[in-house]
Amino acid sequence: MHHLRLSHSVRRYATSAPASSHHKILIVGGGTAGISVAAQIRSAFEAKGQALGAGDIGIVDPAQNHHYQPGWTLVGSGLSRKDDFKRSMTSVIPTGVTHHPVAVTSFSPTSNIITTPHATLSYDYLVVATGLKVNFSAISGLETALRKSESGVSSIYSYDTLDNVWRDIHRFREGKAIFTQPAGAIKCAGAPQKIMWMAHSTWKKSGVRDAIQITFATGAPSMFAVEKYSKALERLRQERRVEGLFTHNLTSIDADARVAKFTRPDGSTVEREYDLLHVVPPQGPLEVVSQSPLADAAGWVEVNPATTQHVKFKNIFSLGDCSSMPNSKTAAAITAQAPVLVHNLLAEMDGKQLNAVYDGYASCPLLTGHNELMLCEFKYGGVPDETFAWIAGSQDVPRSAFYHLKKHVLPRAYFGYHLHGRWFGCVRFFRPVIPTSVLTSCA
Repeated sequence: MHHLRLSHSVRRYATSAPASSHHKILIVGGGTAGISVAAQIRSAFEAKGQALGAGDIGIVDPAQNHHYQPGWTLVGSGLSRKDDFKRSMTSVIPTGVTHHPVAVTSFSPTSNIITTPHATLSYDYLVVATGLKVNFSAISGLETALRKSESGVSSIYSYDTLDNVWRDIHRFREGKAIFTQPAGAIKCAGAPQKIMWMAHSTWKKSGVRDAIQITFATGAPSMFAVEKYSKALERLRQERRVEGLFTHNLTSIDADARVAKFTRPDGSTVEREYDLLHVVPPQGPLEVVSQSPLADAAGWVEVNPATTQHVKFKNIFSLGDCSSMPNSKTAAAITAQAPVLVHNLLAEMDGKQLNAVYDGYASCPLLTGHNELMLCEFKYGGVPDETFAWIAGSQDVPRSAFYHLKKHVLPRAYFGYHLHGRWFGCVRFFRPVIPTSVLTSCA
């Protein structure tokens, strides 16, 4: 599960949970998706004049802290401190929501129960928002390398290794720097190159860029999954003299020899020496999800991509990184998914038609250097869906205004409004009117 923080205004505290209990609505996961859905459900009931009783909503998550992970690229770039993006889990859970600080061990959707190590929890309706697993152990030698302070290996995909990223970038003066991206789905698919572009910018500012050979080694066949932005990023790669190794998937590291091994789709391998190596591990569904009746063949929670409702179990909904919705796994996507899910969940509870539609909107505020950012926005099918193009022009051009949106506006909006159920992306503080042809969000 993936966790994020809250604002500095009045804090809200969850109630403690008994060993075993029943909830009208049970949410599994206390990350961006789970907390925002809980807050929006409470607000929706209040708007209808229907008070929720204590314990009507429950959240299951074992984490002690909640992290704003979109901020971790800023930490790795030396622009923020990692604790700026951390809050205690109890402080972000809405008032009146029962918190079960335990892990889920199994789902039994035909019985409307989940199990934890010491209890069985039952529900009328279930929201699955577990996030995904970042699999550091899938790359041979990676965990060993990350434990060595002088290995030159780091990753922004772990709170524990965040500080090492900036340390390595800041002190690097010459040699071979490799930035990797795995094949397959990952959270925030632009993050692997965000940190590369920020490193490039740092080295250019400090006058050492010409002494450094930068390589972007990705398991994907192109710079980005959306063609419009991929073309722009490819032009940027060539202009900035960054080597591109496409369909090269990092599979092992020899930290002592400083050699990274990549596997190609045909099974062949390529070895490259490095002096600095930033690694993004492969990612996938949590085993408790992939081995459950909720999962599709790939292991994700199998939902209708428009309504967020499970295709088999009508009292179950899912959003965020764990869902099967075929879009980019980003916090921005959740801002568009959450109001759709909440509306359709309440409609299902009332026996009404599920008429809110999610069009696949996602956004990647892609840092390309200090004071510049390419705001990639798109929906299902890789179709660009740009919020500011009518003002700023095509968003495949890095702009200063978007950089400040990422660095200053979005973290405040997240902690001050999104986690309270009062931030809806492009429509800002106003809940989207339902039904609409499409519901979208922004960065």
